[in-house]
Amino acid sequence: MNDNLPPRGTSAHAPDLNWSQVRETVLLLELAAGQIEAAMTDSGASVEVLTGSFTGMAESMRLISETVAALPDTGEAGEARQRLLGAADQVSGMVHQAVIAFQFYDKLAQRLAHVTHSLGDLSDLVADQQRIFNPREWVGLQERIRSKYTTADERTMFEAVMQGTPVPVALAQYVEAMRSKQQGDDDIELF
Repeated sequence: MNDNLPPRGTSAHAPDLNWSQVRETVLLLELAAGQIEAAMTDSGASVEVLTGSFTGMAESMRLISETVAALPDTGEAGEARQRLLGAADQVSGMVHQAVIAFQFYDKLAQRLAHVTHSLGDLSDLVADQQRIFNPREWVGLQERIRSKYTTADERTMFEAVMQGTPVPVALAQYVEAMRSKQQGDDDIELF
């Protein structure tokens, strides 16, 4: 173990001459990033299972629909054919909606990964006494964070906060912009 490294962990309960609010801040930032990373890892495995299941269901529904479409369209078989085709269309629609939900999960996971990296970058900056008081370092951090945003709306929210808009107000504006765009839009979008 290297004795030159600053102590890890909190010393707030028993502060000594080396106690630092900066070190406490870095510790909590690292913990927050770790919790996000753990949550993403835990949920990622479940989503992979669900994605595989829905992919299989979509393929099965395609085969069922093809088989039912080959049935005669008159008599009792014709009536059963119509009911089965209607049910198959309904299930296919639900699978389509599930795929859209998985894509939104994927977008959420990407955003959380960006937050994790941003918290790590912030921790590194705050922990470095050579960089923490240098405005150019903060501008560089802001530029790296901004570059991770994938949509114009996200960048607009970032810019609003950087210009002084309170975060809750900027977030409300972002959410409203997203709602306006998503009303009636259920197309599958790749992120």
